[in-house]
Amino acid sequence: MRLWVLDVEAARSAFRGSGMKFVDEVRIQVKAGDGGHGAVAFRREKYIDRGGPNGGDGGNGGSVIFQADPQLTTLLDYRYQQHHRAKSGEGGMGNDCNGRSAEDLVLRVPVGTLIRDEDTGEVLADFNDPGQKVVVCKGGRGGLGNMNFATSTRQTPRFAQDGTPGEERTLRLELKLLADVGLLGFPNAGKSTLISIVSRARPKIANYPFTTLVPNLGLVQYKDGLSFVMADIPGIIEGASEGVGLGHQFLRHVERCKVLIHLLDMGTETEDRDPLRDFDTLNTELRKYSEELSHKPQVVALNKLDLPHALERQESVTRELQRRGIAVFPISCATGLGMQPLLDTVAEVLFTGRTDKLQVERPPAPRAEKKVSAKVARKAPAREAPVKKAAAAKKATKTASAKKAPVKKAAAKKAPAKKGAVKKVAAKKAPARKAPAKKAAAKKAPAKKGAVKKVAAKKAPVKKAAARTVRSGAGKASGAARRRRA
Repeated sequence: MRLWVLDVEAARSAFRGSGMKFVDEVRIQVKAGDGGHGAVAFRREKYIDRGGPNGGDGGNGGSVIFQADPQLTTLLDYRYQQHHRAKSGEGGMGNDCNGRSAEDLVLRVPVGTLIRDEDTGEVLADFNDPGQKVVVCKGGRGGLGNMNFATSTRQTPRFAQDGTPGEERTLRLELKLLADVGLLGFPNAGKSTLISIVSRARPKIANYPFTTLVPNLGLVQYKDGLSFVMADIPGIIEGASEGVGLGHQFLRHVERCKVLIHLLDMGTETEDRDPLRDFDTLNTELRKYSEELSHKPQVVALNKLDLPHALERQESVTRELQRRGIAVFPISCATGLGMQPLLDTVAEVLFTGRTDKLQVERPPAPRAEKKVSAKVARKAPAREAPVKKAAAAKKATKTASAKKAPVKKAAAKKAPAKKGAVKKVAAKKAPARKAPAKKAAAKKAPAKKGAVKKVAAKKAPVKKAAARTVRSGAGKASGAARRRRA
């Protein structure tokens, strides 16, 4: 951590010396010119009596106008001269002479400058196009001379109108570079090397942190005549929102970008640095600065893969980012590895707005599968309910048919019309009947009223027939015994 402190102090001292070249935020005071006063005069000429009033009007004051100049890249001129005032209009004169109006004060600023009112915070102008003009402070209006107040009843007015004062404001100028693609990353991640390869920009490149102290712009010539502007900003470290390092004020230069390239330093050898930790830290700093900036499309590139120890980290870092659903582009700014796929993806997002290649399908998590299987197991009985209902219906029909079968048999037994069949059935079932059962039936007979009497009446012929057969058999036996005796 001491190395970081030393580097930060060196960077700050270097920034103070080189800050004279690039200034992106200033505070100035501007005032428009006042209008000239009207004149009070009367015509005095020889041989002309009662010439009347002839005081002229005052001139208008100059307005303060800002104009976007594409040739400018810094607000350096406003760092030293912070007070700007337009000229006031001239006062009126006699002999019907009006005062001269003052010229407007035109202040030139770089394209991408944002003008705010320091007191209210209102945005007064946002210069996105070259040559764009905006009137910030309007000049005062000149007063009328006494000749304008002469009437039939007031022929000698001895008064005139004063000019109105011009507007005065305290402004804050913020320069936001107009770039299509912005480079993000920790110090010494390879941002300056990347912009020097894909464009003609020649930023300072060295093997120590905070080499880039001011933003750099580069024009990237793509295929089929297409081109876009890439911005390289100084590195952002942890705590930049609190003023650590160079701070995060340079992030204003990528607020207008449509695509951000996030470079991860895979070749870092310090103990407190890790590519995944750097990725999370930088995104946290983006959210602290602007929530809108943190939601911009990011193309994540793993840089310095030409180093052996960087290749060892590639698999684990790629697996973790893909688990989050983030696509990874392996590159090497030193050898040019993977530059074309990176530019193709950036151009697709920039010109078409599609971000399909920036996301990948997340691998299925094992815990999620277990939860899904448990949910399916819980829901399975609900799906099998109709099958069980059908089986229950089938069983109900079987039991109903089984219950109906004895009724038919009982009806067959109770039919008196059948003679031989009834006798055979009675003969077969006679041995099965036992005496206790008959007694029990005899005991229960009195409890039944009408229905029992009818059943007994129907079953009586069967019993009488059985008694007749027994008697006839006994008579035959007694007759045979008598014959034997004789």
